[in-house]
Amino acid sequence: MPDGSLSLPARLCLLAWDPARPGTTDTARYHHLVRAGALTELAQRGLLIDDEGIATPVDLDSRTGDAVLDGLLELVRESMPHRWRTWVRLHARVTFDAVREQLVAEGYLRAEKRRVLGVFPSVEYVLARVAAARALHEETRYVLQGPVPAGEVSERDAAVAALAAAAELRALEPRAPESAEAGARRGSRMAELTGRGGAAAPGLRRIMDEVRGAVGAETARAVPSAGG
Repeated sequence: MPDGSLSLPARLCLLAWDPARPGTTDTARYHHLVRAGALTELAQRGLLIDDEGIATPVDLDSRTGDAVLDGLLELVRESMPHRWRTWVRLHARVTFDAVREQLVAEGYLRAEKRRVLGVFPSVEYVLARVAAARALHEETRYVLQGPVPAGEVSERDAAVAALAAAAELRALEPRAPESAEAGARRGSRMAELTGRGGAAAPGLRRIMDEVRGAVGAETARAVPSAGG
């Protein structure tokens, strides 16, 4: 997948911007998606494990070298134990904002100062590297469409595609209405990608199932108030 240096949550955050509309995104709906990506990456790295449904750090000292991932890991360590689904939404905006600032620092997004009603200061984030975002969207759609067997997709790419699909990102939705058969194939493909994304270690498939389910639930809850 393009821009392999980007973390899993950074890829998901970048996918929230539609290259066809580089100045617009519905960020309020995607806080939980970016948090889910961070949880998944920490689990794939073996730094968070599943303990009877609880997201559990393996130790008190491990670090990833990524400020966002390490910040979330520290938050989990210092907080009361919570289930994966709770962590998908709990203080999720903190993770989203931090990842967005990383993308600004790396030149993928640009922060533009505006004034609402000509008075109130505001910041709007727009795509700066449209080509990179478009390539990421195209590759994610390619993974979702299934020309490559799920077992041959990298674990990270599989996790990105499965989580992005669960969040119903507009730019990745089918361009035409799906038949029941096509919808069933799409659902089967998402299940395969979820399994592939959770293939790295015992228990990771369960984590991916939990996190993807939470993303879908939070997306459904956010839709009525999304406001476009």
